[in-house]
Amino acid sequence: MSASLELGPLALTGRSLAHVREFVLPEGKSFLAHPAAAEAWLEMREAARDAGIDFGISSAFRSFEDQLRIWHAKWRGERVLLDAACQPIDASGFTPEARVAAILEWSALPGASRHHWGCDFDVFDRAAVPADYRLQLVPEEYAPDGAFARLTAWLDAHMAEFGFFRPYDAERGGVHPEPWHLSWAPVSVPALAALTPAVLREAIESAEMEGKSAVLEALDRIHAVQVCRVGEPGRILA
Repeated sequence: MSASLELGPLALTGRSLAHVREFVLPEGKSFLAHPAAAEAWLEMREAARDAGIDFGISSAFRSFEDQLRIWHAKWRGERVLLDAACQPIDASGFTPEARVAAILEWSALPGASRHHWGCDFDVFDRAAVPADYRLQLVPEEYAPDGAFARLTAWLDAHMAEFGFFRPYDAERGGVHPEPWHLSWAPVSVPALAALTPAVLREAIESAEMEGKSAVLEALDRIHAVQVCRVGEPGRILA
């Protein structure tokens, strides 16, 4: 485990790839991740096989530019906006401030995504669904009667053994619950502490971004609510 667990401002905001590398899975799929976090995830993936669970990754590392493309697609109406109940929103008459708030219901601000750190993974169970299943990444899929109920139960019991936790495990007024989102504590805990409002502001100010003025006006609140209101790893780091 030679890679540093401490991230600088460029890595924290997804503007550098120096802290991640590509990993290729046996089935041919590849992903970018922090090497130490990927090592832990692959170990957990192998352990889950004994329970008949086949971990798949919907998303691992995302760069600032990746997140900015998502932001722009939602800002311009090219991708649907959803409310807190996952229902489509008609944002045609929204002010810039309202549009920012609507995007943040289900998408992170560029520079503020935990996926920039390379230690967070959106996961599902490939063994639980047919090959042509259209993954939705909604809480219902991970509920006790959902397609990935067995995955949820296995993670509840075992993820801490490998250093993982769910940062969005409950409703806290920021990011809505995401039972599919796992975070590797040895990287993500110090990264969260290092991603200050000043670091995030510098990243936004240097970007060509739709809605920048409205974002900068609300940035301190966005940081406090969207970035900092997360679950803690608890016994992982004890």
